[in-house]
Amino acid sequence: MALMRETEVNPSKPVRVPGPDHPITIEANPARVVVTVAGRVVADSVHALALREAKYSPVQYIPRRDVDMSLLQRTDHATYCPYKGDCAYYSIPSGGRSVNAAWTYEAPYPAVAAIKDCLAFYPDRVDSIEERVPA
Repeated sequence: MALMRETEVNPSKPVRVPGPDHPITIEANPARVVVTVAGRVVADSVHALALREAKYSPVQYIPRRDVDMSLLQRTDHATYCPYKGDCAYYSIPSGGRSVNAAWTYEAPYPAVAAIKDCLAFYPDRVDSIEERVPA
């Protein structure tokens, strides 16, 4: 039986550390990652990080410096992940269906500190998330 390492800082927000029962890895993505919405490039990065968590599909976290933040609007929506921390959201008003299309962990837990100052995008709320592999 796998043991879950957990600490109780706030009983309503348990903090869990990735391990064999719930692995999380973060690696530099060698591809160029481009996110588009409504015909506009929202993000374009050669510094994206691929986060792989348990059995979920990999997620591309893009540094804010590579995101056109002028196209995004912060929302009041918030969630919590016991492995990553408090999560904030952004909509992309020009995208129509792009409500809460991007998320960020502004103060992520130490195990995933690399995603600080990065944003990720829901594939079904943007037109595309392309990984362009260098030739």
